[in-house]
Amino acid sequence: MTTFESEIKKASHPAEKMFNFLSDFDHFGEVIPKDKINNWQSFGDSCRFSIDPVGEVGLRIVDTEAPKMIKYTAEGKTPFNFFLWIQLKEVAEDDTRVKLTIKADMNPMIKMVASKPIKKFLEVLSDAIANHQY
Repeated sequence: MTTFESEIKKASHPAEKMFNFLSDFDHFGEVIPKDKINNWQSFGDSCRFSIDPVGEVGLRIVDTEAPKMIKYTAEGKTPFNFFLWIQLKEVAEDDTRVKLTIKADMNPMIKMVASKPIKKFLEVLSDAIANHQY
């Protein structure tokens, strides 16, 4: 397994409000970077989208710990299996720290091609989550 982690970001919102928003893909689409993602489809607890150069990706919520963590996994036909965690740590009422982690099962060739876009995606998504108006 290969692990990718975002930097820890600061959000000016309560963790519970962020958790409720991010644990529903109907809302999650609002924080997805539109210039990085194509063909967004949401089904409440799962979604599908395309990301270059990785291809089509599906996500499904597999575990939650309100209001601290949401765990997603790959769903459907994806180029590789992975888990995505969003961790929320409330420091104060309007100060929540956000960290994203991806653990992916990739062969060396896919890892070489996908590592840089995955790291960039995590940074862009963590920024979007931290700066979104919930």
